[in-house]
Amino acid sequence: MAQVKPMLVKLLGLLSNQLNLVYFVYDGAFGNNAAVQMTNNLGLHLISKLRNNSALFFKYTGEYSGKGRPKQYGSRIDYLKLPDERLCSDEKKGNIRERIYQIEALHKTMSESLNVVIIHKENTVTGKCAHIILFSTDVNLSWDKVVDYYRLRFQIEFNFRDAKQHWGLEDFMVIKKQKVCNAANLSLFMVNVSQALLMDNQKASVLDLKAHYCSVRYAKEAFKILAENVQVIKIESLLQRIPILGLIHCGKTAA
Repeated sequence: MAQVKPMLVKLLGLLSNQLNLVYFVYDGAFGNNAAVQMTNNLGLHLISKLRNNSALFFKYTGEYSGKGRPKQYGSRIDYLKLPDERLCSDEKKGNIRERIYQIEALHKTMSESLNVVIIHKENTVTGKCAHIILFSTDVNLSWDKVVDYYRLRFQIEFNFRDAKQHWGLEDFMVIKKQKVCNAANLSLFMVNVSQALLMDNQKASVLDLKAHYCSVRYAKEAFKILAENVQVIKIESLLQRIPILGLIHCGKTAA
């Protein structure tokens, strides 16, 4: 928390004039009260994941007995017997049935109600079941938004993977502060550029994209060494065919 909070404060200061941030999506390992309090202090809602055996409770809805502190916790949530009235989605893909439930629940280590989304998956052939527990401190956030926002977190992982694998983030050799900053930013900048080029060129992967531009470069250099008195060649049509060399995902070409 001591490391993350100053970075969040700096980020919020940089973006305050452009964006009004509302949610902070955090790794599941930090789905705890300390993270909830930190994000609340910064004016943000937390979206994270709980352990699959977390002790969650329904809110008590019974009458007050008139003695002592009002009862807060109801029955404990049984992940194998979730109430049908909380079911939000029920889909089946192949042998896997996925049901999604949304419950406003309480956790005894958390200081406030949680907007809990439980993704329950069942193999209809083997009968095996598994579940994932996502939550948000915004109790009004719809279940599909909780799921979508948490899934977006993994895009960050993909960006770093591409930067390391394709654009030199893992193997640059500089050691001075400014040069390290430049190399890291260039790697991540190329991730964005490559994503734009993938859409423009309709390629399936970064490897295909790199093979395409390498082939185009080789073809252009080959045409440059042709004798000057050779008959004029329209290279545009040839450049469309030559870059298929080295592609991994190669579409069918006309005969």
